[in-house]
Amino acid sequence: MAEVEDNLKDYEIKREGEAEILMLKSNAVFFNPVQVHNRDMSIAVLRTFVAKHKEEHEALMNKKNKSHQKAKQSEISDQNGEDASTSQHDEIEVVCEKELKQAEDEMEDLSKEATKTPSWKVTRELKPPLVLEALAASGLRSLRYAREVDGLGKVVSLDNDKASVEACKRNIKFNGASAISKVEAHLADARVYMLTHPKEFDVVDLDPYGSPSIFLDSAVQAVADGGILMCTATDMAVLCGTNGEVCYSKYGSYPTKGKYCHEMALRILLASIESHANRYKRYIVPVLSVFMDFYVRVFVRVFTSASEIKNTPLKLSYVYQCVGCDSFHLQCLGRTISKNNSVKHAPGIGPVVPQECNNCGKKFNVGGPIWSAPIHDQDWVVSTLTDVKSMKDRYPAYDKITSVLTTVSEELHDIPLFFSLHNIAGTVKCTSPSLVMFRSAVLNAGYRISSTHVNPLGVKSDAPWDVIWDIMRCWVKNHPIKEQPRDSPGTAILSKSPKLEANFSRAVAALSKAQAKKVKRFLPNPERHWGPKVRAGRKITSKHVSLLGPEAINGVVNGAISHEDGNGAVTDESAPEPEGIKDDENEPSTKRQKFSDDEPACEP
Repeated sequence: MAEVEDNLKDYEIKREGEAEILMLKSNAVFFNPVQVHNRDMSIAVLRTFVAKHKEEHEALMNKKNKSHQKAKQSEISDQNGEDASTSQHDEIEVVCEKELKQAEDEMEDLSKEATKTPSWKVTRELKPPLVLEALAASGLRSLRYAREVDGLGKVVSLDNDKASVEACKRNIKFNGASAISKVEAHLADARVYMLTHPKEFDVVDLDPYGSPSIFLDSAVQAVADGGILMCTATDMAVLCGTNGEVCYSKYGSYPTKGKYCHEMALRILLASIESHANRYKRYIVPVLSVFMDFYVRVFVRVFTSASEIKNTPLKLSYVYQCVGCDSFHLQCLGRTISKNNSVKHAPGIGPVVPQECNNCGKKFNVGGPIWSAPIHDQDWVVSTLTDVKSMKDRYPAYDKITSVLTTVSEELHDIPLFFSLHNIAGTVKCTSPSLVMFRSAVLNAGYRISSTHVNPLGVKSDAPWDVIWDIMRCWVKNHPIKEQPRDSPGTAILSKSPKLEANFSRAVAALSKAQAKKVKRFLPNPERHWGPKVRAGRKITSKHVSLLGPEAINGVVNGAISHEDGNGAVTDESAPEPEGIKDDENEPSTKRQKFSDDEPACEP
């Protein structure tokens, strides 16, 4: 026992869910415990995918069986028509002989191969889904998939860093025979590997340190038809408008600054994935898209159809954001014209806004194109949430993912972007109405309204901006404000008389079901400095204090970093391999795929 402990003295055992990994105390391989939210959400969606995949296969087989039966009945009826001149006794006798002969043939086939069934009945046996984790690092995610998701086939873990692959193989062995039989690790460039394995994997998981943009082209080719691509982006400074030109170079869209920036980041990422997929006659169907902690995560299914990709312009829009007030408008890229049972595609008609904003008289900034179609599948969201609630003990981050899924399930899925109630109140310089009162006013005006999972004060509504500002004008009339400068956007908005008389009496649906039941929807971080971590191998300095905290920084400076933080200084000396799980495989050393130094960390 002492010998085993001696071999493990340079390692820490990290446990998450049903998986355990060995981590070097020098942090040579990146690991971020914060990403437990990401991994739990991925496992929840993956379980739903396995169930849906099986249902779709059974439905397809039933459809083919019914088609064959109809064809067979039609063939028999045709034969009956040709033999109408013969007697009914002879006809029955012939049919009986045919059926008897067919039964004898089937019995003979069964005797040769007991498991064989007619080709029309089962064209292909449903195989367990194959999973590819393109950037595995420690391999924790792959191990959790293999151990916690029933019905999966092989899980392939890739990394182009030799230390990470060695750690992954070590962790596979550490998790026993069940992991060894299902998970395999390879030292490879993820982009090359995915390009050389087209349409091979039912599940492809991309969770890079920073931007996933360089992996998208190969990823959409590696996913099998009907498979699912799970993708994370942590470069929120790029996606949220701080560096618009960088965002355009990586994702092909220009962001605009607004309170909806995190949802816009989701939609920019979806538009980029769709663009890459379209080049290979493929298209995506988002099932869940979430903003959590410091990153965005999308789950999309990938299909192949040359005709369906013609509808892509209908799913993309440019955004016109007013620089004075919070109003924004969307301009769809394309439209369809129906004539004589035929559909013709044409460019969108625009612009949808004048040169100056109708509400405040200011100019517009233009951003996009973004994905303006729904970013969630309501059926998937409800199924995933129900499944999670039934398996509470198997999710370490149960509270977080149920809160996110609950809020997502109550969103208006067909309304792109949102606005902040406090922001529009700030524009007219008034005290903000309560969210219940504002929602009641919108509902009483005959429009829909909901919250958003991205922002606790965010509001989604199909009410036009004229109605929104009329409600605020009525509110200010009942709650007078001080006189504002004449050239301010708020003054211009309030100078107009409201065409709608707002009714602030409480509506029945002013509170969502979750709010009425007081279900927690927005949870605080479980601990301080809950967020991205320093990239493995990078020297920790005082500039990382916001990521790790002053105690961790002081520990590094004083040479006494706590092992519990998992972010100590990295040494060049490799620790000895623990006895019993040593891997003598000699593989070439390659450098870790590196992106921008300014991008925050994300555990693959």
